[in-house]
Amino acid sequence: MTLFTAPRRSLLGHALLATALAAPSVARAQPAYPDRPIRLIVPFPPGGGTDAISREVSQRMLAVAGWTVVPENRPGAGGNIGLDAVAKAPADGYTIGMGQCSNLAVNPSLYRNMPFDGLRDFAFLSMLAMQPLVLVVTRTSPWRTVQELAAAIRTSREPLKAGHPGNGTLAHLSSELLGQRLGAEVLVVPYRGAGGVTADLLAGRVDFYFSSPPPVRGLIESGDLRAIAVTTAERSPALPPVPTMIEAGFENFLAVNWTGLVAPARTPPEIVARWNTEIRRGLETPEMRERLQQDFSVPHGSTSEEFRRFVETEMAKWGEIVRSARIELG
Repeated sequence: MTLFTAPRRSLLGHALLATALAAPSVARAQPAYPDRPIRLIVPFPPGGGTDAISREVSQRMLAVAGWTVVPENRPGAGGNIGLDAVAKAPADGYTIGMGQCSNLAVNPSLYRNMPFDGLRDFAFLSMLAMQPLVLVVTRTSPWRTVQELAAAIRTSREPLKAGHPGNGTLAHLSSELLGQRLGAEVLVVPYRGAGGVTADLLAGRVDFYFSSPPPVRGLIESGDLRAIAVTTAERSPALPPVPTMIEAGFENFLAVNWTGLVAPARTPPEIVARWNTEIRRGLETPEMRERLQQDFSVPHGSTSEEFRRFVETEMAKWGEIVRSARIELG
């Protein structure tokens, strides 16, 4: 037996030595990331706010980092279809997705059967931006402040009507939250999109509306609608005279349309770190800040862990409101 042991060890030693010598050459042969276009899955249709910010991010990544990022719209199921495609993509850094409040934080409580786990199935690259909702009434409305509207909700014989652009939207949940905070009934009226809500608000068929800024911006500027509050922690730079809901006496009343980039779980940490660095560089450019300001948004970069913790907090908050209001989608 000893006659054959030494040669085998010798052969093994030579093999290990050869492997060790070859390793630096293999490492040098690995291409730098990224060496091809990166797919950015946008879980909503073309033309909307999420699509617009996704395309702006793509342009900033090209300008700042020299990366080619190609948006791909994958709408459906309130954003679930697109993000599910991200969750199931190879974790190689070449597929990322646009996450936001609705698909990451609200949908897990709205849908009975979620195709992904919002915390387990993603690597969190960075937050991007925050956008308030704007609480609006018509210019002929008797309520000029949130306090006056709140008093009317409490004392009205018939429930006041709040329009919203679809069940489970942030506008819907904000209206429910206002009623819960006041301990009074608010009649929430669903529409298919913002246009129908705005038309009926102007016609007096609904009494108030927590709107995202773009659909009502022109009407606020023309004076047809009156903005009486925003739902972020601080006043909007685009509407500096308008108080926050917190300033109006509603402690911790926050309803923010936020966006951030995610990748499949198990994406290598060094790729997550590269994305985080480049996103935050892109958010500092005047072009990106100007584009966000057009939608009443403000840049909000974060670390990966800060983004994860924020999503976890948002899930808990909106989940409680969804359950209290007994809202459920398919």
